[in-house]
Amino acid sequence: MQTTLRLQFCAFLFLAIGALQLTVAVVEAADGPKAQRPNIVFILADDLGWTDLGCQGSKYYETPNIDRLAEAGLRFTSGYTCGPNCQPTRAALMSGQYGPRTGVYTVGSIERFPWRTRSLRPVDNVQQLPLAKTTLAGSLKQAGYATGMFGKWHLGDDEEHHPLRRGFDEALVTMGKHVEFVTKPKVDYPAGTYLADFLTNQSLDFIRRHKDEPFFLYLPHFGVHAPHDAKPELKNKFATKPAAGGHNNPTYAAMIASVDESVGRVVALLDELHLSEKTLVIFASDNGGVGGYTREGLNTKNEPTDNAPLRSGKGSLYEGGVRVPFIFKWPGRIPTGTTTDVPIISVDLFPTFLELAGGSPPPDQPLDGVSFVSCLTSGGQTPPSRDALFWHFPGYLGGGDGWRTTPAGAIRVGEFKLIEFFEDGRLELYDLRQDLGQTKNLASAMPEKTKELHGRLVAWRKQIGASMPTPNEPVAKE
Repeated sequence: MQTTLRLQFCAFLFLAIGALQLTVAVVEAADGPKAQRPNIVFILADDLGWTDLGCQGSKYYETPNIDRLAEAGLRFTSGYTCGPNCQPTRAALMSGQYGPRTGVYTVGSIERFPWRTRSLRPVDNVQQLPLAKTTLAGSLKQAGYATGMFGKWHLGDDEEHHPLRRGFDEALVTMGKHVEFVTKPKVDYPAGTYLADFLTNQSLDFIRRHKDEPFFLYLPHFGVHAPHDAKPELKNKFATKPAAGGHNNPTYAAMIASVDESVGRVVALLDELHLSEKTLVIFASDNGGVGGYTREGLNTKNEPTDNAPLRSGKGSLYEGGVRVPFIFKWPGRIPTGTTTDVPIISVDLFPTFLELAGGSPPPDQPLDGVSFVSCLTSGGQTPPSRDALFWHFPGYLGGGDGWRTTPAGAIRVGEFKLIEFFEDGRLELYDLRQDLGQTKNLASAMPEKTKELHGRLVAWRKQIGASMPTPNEPVAKE
């Protein structure tokens, strides 16, 4: 009898232990993805061109920290921004939507440039990200992340549109000057402080205070945007350096060096706090560099860099205006020293970050991008399930004595990119694999491909509800 009771007790104990182990395993499995959620650090340069880094080919600018970031991770050579200038890209990043859904197409109102001399009236531009839009920060906050932003917001200056009201737990906004700058909210700082250093200091403090929880740090530098102003010691470093490949401006080079120092300081702190393997670090720019205009026949003195071999620069839908550096580092998850020509674009970051965070997309807000987490972890071997990128710019951007762009739209499918100019319906088709500089328009030579891509571009505009410019009777320039 006692033996039977013992056996029954042992059997019960065995089953209980087994059930407990199973419960623990289920809990661990359920919490596993959450425990593996990375911190996300997104450093965004302003107006930095595709070739403005050592790892992107520059022999004049010096970016050792960003170059090391690329060596330790994955560099996309076909990374794109949704807009050819500052504001539309930032709206796309924060909303996960192309411009036709937000109404943010450019910077400022349509009166910024003399459109009345042209044959089209631009679409009115929305100058603040609509309050109905859930931001990337808001979605990550809902997923349990601490969220911080320090730098250029450019999506609304008033209190309602401030990032503190748009999903960020902590936010400090500033732009317009690199020294003697003003912050919102106001923060005092020592005289002579350089803006890139100040923003980095704020970011490092945020990391230290949130090191024990998942965090999203958005560090959108104002560098290297005009006015071009640099720390004297860095400017002197480049003053006697020989020019190389159209890069020759010591002040601009020094500004790039300050952004590079910022990247180095952030990465060093992550290492110090043993957070590197828990953190995805991204470096990118908001649009192409300010250069390449002389080759387009524009008489402009404001050309601090050159995007060659890319055509044109900031403000254009040619590659020089929208192709930018995109670098991702996540030790142990992203293969080191890898590059890929898989195209990605600004709206892809929202769904990518959401997948990593285990978050949910905002209700009633379609996300136009796709997650490329598998592309990251495979070192570029697994492209996202999407074959076309789109641009819509229904306005004018002046430059010198001409126009950086007139109203236009574009589509990239595979290696082919088609641009449609709305004033006269002109179509330009380029094979980017064979002609990265977009020197040979293939529209006449490849009519079927031209028709196919143009048809897809028109269909996309209709599907997304894109507003188009309307006819205007041109008046003489005053």
